[in-house]
Amino acid sequence: MAATGPGLTPMLVVRDVAASSAWYVKLFGFASGHGGDQFEMLLGVDGGLELMLHHREFEAHPGMTDPEEGTPGRGVLFYYRTEDAQTVFDRARAMGADLLDEPHLNPNARAIEFTLRDPDGYPISVSQRLPA
Repeated sequence: MAATGPGLTPMLVVRDVAASSAWYVKLFGFASGHGGDQFEMLLGVDGGLELMLHHREFEAHPGMTDPEEGTPGRGVLFYYRTEDAQTVFDRARAMGADLLDEPHLNPNARAIEFTLRDPDGYPISVSQRLPA
């Protein structure tokens, strides 16, 4: 795994680590950096850590909450940057992903965007920045 210095990497609490890992690998092309039923580290194409997944039995991590006790991701929206939002959208549709909207222009961000939910209900906005 490539070390990139200080940064912020989200860790999501999920019902099924292996299934969620497979979903993120298939949709975004991440690679498994750990694997297993309790914890996963998903790596980007450069080998950098992009996302961690943890089973909902999380006694070792104070502050984490169980997504079964409310709305998963309440107050959080993840952004996935891509150079081809339409390809990611088509892949998500083929996978049967929970698509909340279709690719559209967000003039404030100068980007083509769409939003979907992962298997645990976490919202993800896929964003393709337009040239200046």
